[in-house]
Amino acid sequence: MSTDFILFVGIVLAVLSLPPLLGSVMRGNPPRVASIVAVLAGVMIVYAISSRPGGYEFGDLPRVFQSPFSAFNF
Repeated sequence: MSTDFILFVGIVLAVLSLPPLLGSVMRGNPPRVASIVAVLAGVMIVYAISSRPGGYEFGDLPRVFQSPFSAFNF
C-alpha cells in the first residue's frame, strides 16, 4: 500500500469522524467509536507522513487525492 493511499484514507476517516464526535459530545454521550476512528485516522496520517522520504507539503495534497482514483480505469 502506498503512503499516498494511507494518507488519503487517513484524511477521509478524520473528516468523517468529526460529525459523530461532535454530535455525541453535544448530546452528552461518550464518543467511543468516533474517537477510536479519529485516533486511527491520526495514526494513519502520521505513519504516511513519517514513512515517505521528505514528507508531504500542502502542494502535494491534490496529487494525493487524485492518486487512488487514477489506479482505476473508468
